[in-house]
Amino acid sequence: MDLWIFLLIPLPLQVGLLPPTLPQTLEPRRETVIVTGTFEPIPLEEADRAVRAWDVSPQQRLLSNTVVDLLRLDSSVDIRARAPGAIQTDVSIRGGGFGQTLVLLNGLRLNDAQSGHHSMNLPLPIDAVSRLEVLKGTGSAFYGSDAVGGVIHLIPETRSPGLEFRLRGAAGNFGTQQQAGSLGFGTAKLGQRFSFSRDFSTGFQPNRDYRNLALSSSTWLRTPLGNTDVLLANADRPFGAQGFYGNFPSWERTRTWFASLRQELGARTEAAFGFRRNTDLFVLERYNPARYTNRHATESYQGAVRRRDALASAATLSYGAEYYHDTIASSNLGRHQRDRGAAYAALDLRQLRRFSFTLAARQEFFTGGIRQFSPTASAGFWANSHLKLRAGVGHAFRLPTYTDLYYSDPANRGNPDLRPESAWSYEVGLDWNAARGRLQGDVTVFHRREQDGIDYIRRSFNEIWRAANLTRLQFTGLEAALRAQLRPAQRIGFAYTALRGAQNIESGLFSKYVFNYPKHSLVGTWEGTAGRYVAARSRFGVLDRRGRSAYAVWDLSAARAGGRLRPFAQFTNLSDARYQEILGVDMPGRGVLAGIEIVFAGAR
Repeated sequence: MDLWIFLLIPLPLQVGLLPPTLPQTLEPRRETVIVTGTFEPIPLEEADRAVRAWDVSPQQRLLSNTVVDLLRLDSSVDIRARAPGAIQTDVSIRGGGFGQTLVLLNGLRLNDAQSGHHSMNLPLPIDAVSRLEVLKGTGSAFYGSDAVGGVIHLIPETRSPGLEFRLRGAAGNFGTQQQAGSLGFGTAKLGQRFSFSRDFSTGFQPNRDYRNLALSSSTWLRTPLGNTDVLLANADRPFGAQGFYGNFPSWERTRTWFASLRQELGARTEAAFGFRRNTDLFVLERYNPARYTNRHATESYQGAVRRRDALASAATLSYGAEYYHDTIASSNLGRHQRDRGAAYAALDLRQLRRFSFTLAARQEFFTGGIRQFSPTASAGFWANSHLKLRAGVGHAFRLPTYTDLYYSDPANRGNPDLRPESAWSYEVGLDWNAARGRLQGDVTVFHRREQDGIDYIRRSFNEIWRAANLTRLQFTGLEAALRAQLRPAQRIGFAYTALRGAQNIESGLFSKYVFNYPKHSLVGTWEGTAGRYVAARSRFGVLDRRGRSAYAVWDLSAARAGGRLRPFAQFTNLSDARYQEILGVDMPGRGVLAGIEIVFAGAR
């Protein structure tokens, strides 16, 4: 099939044009075990909550430029990027604000205490990620602050690769250049993986250039005591920020360091420790830095001890304690610090393919005597081998960031008297599968009620934005998805999310962030083989954001699935749509990135 003809045909027609017989080069669908939103790993089909999981295989890394590309495959995950390459990307789940999504790396927090805008400053390359999981809805009983709209969990690669070396390079329009690679070696008891990525662009508009560099080292050791995992990662992102913060030719550079240690203490106990540092250099006018420049540095330390005990054949008690400390040193926000500790317990009753019930609670203590109690309960029931019913309810909260509390510039003013946000979330859902798992679907209805929600408000366009607590903010939504294995080498899926928000705000006031959610989001995907050795993925997304015009974006990626030399191509925004995910910040038109990966692999 001629590749250009394939590119110009919409997704629904592509499936019908594929050859009738295709080799089974598409990676087989495996039973996925999830760890997000549970205290013990369980099969995905046993989850009582709405959870989405992706295995980030070497093939997927050729079809995806960043982790954000995978998140765009879910209609309930709203990506609000300011540029390609995951530059200053905000993520919203089920209408939550960008600060209401918790980001985890190997079970430890990545959220930034300065601002939720930095929570997706992921410190490691996509080559170092083994799996990506998304929990939709409240997760504070499991993880504490910020898990209001949902949780994004990155799980690093900890499998022994034998000896494997991968190196790839690519180039595209907008002056884009990319280099990435990984080196892995080890045995069943000891393994090591180094990964790096570099992403450079001169920008599709003036002052929209960027340079991304990420490095990581992952070490794992298997001993009679248990598994030991050590992760070190660093990312450096300077970028032109034209229009990001108003009509200014701004420039910004963020750097993120992360280190973690996880140690199993026998089969039922583990301890984890983490350190994160993020620096942010902001220049209001790139070529006149003396006019207005901010420097921020945040550091966080965290530790946790977790244990699971089997009470009976179908009952598990999980419990543990956590500690978290963060500081900020800022030319604008000043110097501040805070501490918090938490204890949690959860009872899980589960009979596979029959029923499940989880009851959990978390008590959190903060500097200044503040306390937050977050309970949750969820249940699942298999009506038959093809149909499962599930429901959940839980409490969530979010601490104000230091920007919410102390930031001040000519257009925005923080509020040191802000109270923590709190919310109750409810959901009911139905999961269905037929044809031995080749046809799957799910429907979920959810509702969230927030108290003391944090937003910036003003009475007129002449006033500055001021941070304030708002009451009675509500979101109600519907999620529906259908996935089908059409042939052994083809999968197709459709996902739709509808969302409606309501806010009790004083008449005459305007809010800055809350009502930027998508009212309707539709995503169609196809993944399979096109030709003898080429793996491909097509995504078509339609988004109708509140108060703005709807737009559609079509992306397509293709790569050679095997062999030592693996050429690949990624085509973005083939529809050449003109759109903004952040109001006032244009996104690029039609783009292409093409390159080749070289693979050297020895015996495992």
